[in-house]
Amino acid sequence: LHGLTQAEAHNALAGFLHAAQGRGAGIVLLITGKGDPHGERGVLKRQVPMWLALPEFRGLVIGFADAAIGHGGEGALYVRVRRERIS
Repeated sequence: LHGLTQAEAHNALAGFLHAAQGRGAGIVLLITGKGDPHGERGVLKRQVPMWLALPEFRGLVIGFADAAIGHGGEGALYVRVRRERIS
């Protein structure tokens, strides 16, 4: 998502999570970027966790956590993907 506008990132996030769920992924790494250390930027770093908590993502996401330093640290999230329900 790093480098995208908010609208682009939101759409990309939804598509990415739907695809991950369809592949049966259990955990995905989501790159938001760290943003500016002075707080001027880093909109996605702040927005993405809020988006993941929205009802539209409830059927896709179990939870999320900051990534380890080797996987992007503060600029990335591990997202647990909910199993797809088969009707």
